[in-house]
Parts: sequence; C-alpha cells; structure tokens
Amino acid sequence: MKEKSKPRAELTKKNTINLALWTGAWLVTMAISSFGSLLLWEGNSLLSGLAILINFLVGIGMIFANIKHLKGLDELQRKIQLEAMGIALGLAVVAGLAYSSLDQTNLISYNAEISHLVILIGITYFAGVLIGTSRYR
Repeated sequence: MKEKSKPRAELTKKNTINLALWTGAWLVTMAISSFGSLLLWEGNSLLSGLAILINFLVGIGMIFANIKHLKGLDELQRKIQLEAMGIALGLAVVAGLAYSSLDQTNLISYNAEISHLVILIGITYFAGVLIGTSRYR
C-alpha cells in the first residue's frame, strides 16, 4: 500500500515511531561514543573514531526521519513544529554565542559546555510545541 493512500493519522503514527527509533538509536550511539573510551575500550583511538562516525551516520538517518515525519504532518501540525524549531534555533544561536562570549571573557567561573546549550534547545522546543498546540486549539 502506498503512503499517500494511508489515512493521515496512521501515517503520522508510523512516521512518529520511525523518528522515535532513529532518535533512540542516535542517543545510544551518542552514549557509546561519549563514554566508550572511558568504560569499554580505554583510549583506543580507532574504536573511538569508529563510534563517533557511527553516531554521525545514525544522526544523519535521524535527520531524514525527522524530515519524513514533518512531511507527513497536516498543515497545522507542521506549522506548530516549524515554529517551535525556529524559536529553538534562534534562541540556540543567540544564547549560545552569548554563553560562549561569557566563557571567553571569563565573566563566568566555569567552562561553557555544549550540553547546557542542548538542554536549552530541548526545553525551548518542547515549550514551543506545547504553547503552539494550546494556541491553535
């Protein structure tokens, strides 16, 4: 059966599950590439490089799954998602560069870590989806 002939709700569910699987795989490969050299293969550069490459390739797969997911949404759902993504991206650039500048000028006593920015992006995106969904009800 072609995807065009499936009801939109069924297609959205299928694409959401596919995206969740790709995201989960990316998360697992990220953990392996981050902690593998500390816990599994202590300092082996070849294995570390391979883990990072696999994580990168799975991340590309996750991006394509996200694109497919967005294409399968109805117009309102797509609008909500894209608005949330736009806000998260804008805040990431503005806040991320300000945060980096604070670190470079030693106005904060600790190192600016990318994980802090990733958390900010996630919270902003989640809030954007919640606000967008409630606004269009």
